[in-house]
Amino acid sequence: MKNYTITVNGNVYEVTVEEGITGAAAAAPKAAPKAAPKAAPAAAPKAAAPTGAAGAVSIVSPMPGKILSVKVKAGEAVKKGDVLMILEAMKMENDIVAPQDGAIVTVNVAVGDSVESGATLATMN
Repeated sequence: MKNYTITVNGNVYEVTVEEGITGAAAAAPKAAPKAAPKAAPAAAPKAAAPTGAAGAVSIVSPMPGKILSVKVKAGEAVKKGDVLMILEAMKMENDIVAPQDGAIVTVNVAVGDSVESGATLATMN
């Protein structure tokens, strides 16, 4: 097996490829931790986390858009279905919700940020 790091539209993926097998041999890509988050505006600071500290569950953007509001902070407990943030895409407001009960570990976006599809918005345990 060989491991590769691939960057697509600014998103970094770790990919493992098996050798010597015919047919499709690539494993599903896993999102790698971002090298450094963008600086936050003073009005909406991002959650500070030590390098490499991320939750077990990543909440990713389902489509490209702009963050209209962030309703959670790092360390906050949430329940499945709670609205974490609102993403504007194609002039519609989309609720980004918690996929499970847990605690928010990191918030990787701030109000006004533009995000691409698949970008990690937050992580949780």
